[in-house]
Amino acid sequence: MDINPKIFKAYDIRGIYPTNINESVMAEIAKAIYTFFQSKLNKNNFIVALGRDMRLSSPSLHKVTKKTLLAAGANVVDLGLVSTPTFYFAVSHYGYDTGIQITASHNPKEYGGLKFVLNTPNGLLKIGKPTGMDQVKDLATKGVTIDTSKPGQLTENHQALSDEVENALKLFKNLQIKPLTVVADPANGMGGEYISALVAKLPIKLVKMNFDLDGSFPVHQPDPMQPKNLVDLQKKVVAEKADLGLAPDGDGDRLFIINEKGEVVSPSLIIGILAKELLTQFPKSKVVVDLKYTFTPKKIVEENGGELIISKTGHAYITEALTKTGAVFGGEASAHYYYRFTGNAESQVITIIGLLKMLSEKGKSLSVVAEEFRRSFESGEINFETENTAQILEMLKKDYKDGELSTLDGVSFTYPDWRFNVRTSNTEPLLRLNIEAYSQSDIAKRVQELKSKILASGAKLKE
Repeated sequence: MDINPKIFKAYDIRGIYPTNINESVMAEIAKAIYTFFQSKLNKNNFIVALGRDMRLSSPSLHKVTKKTLLAAGANVVDLGLVSTPTFYFAVSHYGYDTGIQITASHNPKEYGGLKFVLNTPNGLLKIGKPTGMDQVKDLATKGVTIDTSKPGQLTENHQALSDEVENALKLFKNLQIKPLTVVADPANGMGGEYISALVAKLPIKLVKMNFDLDGSFPVHQPDPMQPKNLVDLQKKVVAEKADLGLAPDGDGDRLFIINEKGEVVSPSLIIGILAKELLTQFPKSKVVVDLKYTFTPKKIVEENGGELIISKTGHAYITEALTKTGAVFGGEASAHYYYRFTGNAESQVITIIGLLKMLSEKGKSLSVVAEEFRRSFESGEINFETENTAQILEMLKKDYKDGELSTLDGVSFTYPDWRFNVRTSNTEPLLRLNIEAYSQSDIAKRVQELKSKILASGAKLKE
């Protein structure tokens, strides 16, 4: 069978259904993943936790994956319909050997796919480009023959969500949440499941938008990175005089936060708020962030006695860094938040509780509290379409040779009062620019300066 190798991404497997991913392709991928897991665990009868999202293609892809794994000899625990964070929690909490989640994250309705993890003594190892994706791609595209003489056993576990919420509530000492109003728009995706389960345990007034699970995404794409998908939520937060708004993505592993004024709160500030809370409970811990924006997290973490670790962008890289360093918490500029307590995976339930706790204790609005955590300003991501990536990076190395250079992910240049990173996208054919500085006026100056240089090199600005 011909399988398009481009569906094997940096962090997951994803493609248009049924063109690039369908039931036949998924069966071959499941065989490849089983073989990969088998080689890592060095045994045949291991446990695979299997969950799925609400996409129109997910039930049939879930069914064929389950059938293939059982035939190969895996013992499958069917989690049913769960968000990706709930899936991660289940693999870690119950000690399952491995896990596969059928999902295409925040992509449009036409897409199908999966994410998969290996449970290790130090936490979950998300399988991506640095941790085995190329090996799985090779196995799947070449074809794998499996021994079907000793099929595995099937069991079900539908307790994961309730256990996830209970465990998250126990993490925080002296947890006293005041009556607050929260507006949430999960865009008919999986995030509404854990939001509903959590607020049922708290004195929260929840205003729901687009909570019905619907893989056709009738209102808007479940991608809160796109500003147009947040507009209705922002208006609703202001209209309801709510304390905050929540915008998870399609599978629920990203979470954007809206303040009471209807403004998006920078993930760097959310990282700062959560880092302070966790460093209070777990002194001198490490915190991991991706390299897009580091000024604010670094100052907050160090002010509170912690140590900041900088990672490449992407959940496979972040969780690998958490696993290696033993960090208590990690965050990305794309609004992923990771916790040691859930096997180094995302847990937006913990994120929400942490924010509600902070608002309850301070008695101030989110906009005011967030500004108290600001230590720097950010440009927001600026994207360019180009075929001259290598040439542009070399030009920047020459023009900014007086700065401190890092090549951890693309190129980063740090100066005493500002820094920038230029990197290629792991998911799209784009060059991404992020700039931060200690003054707002410096941001405007540097944005103009770097945009001009990159555009002069033949790149085109992607609107």
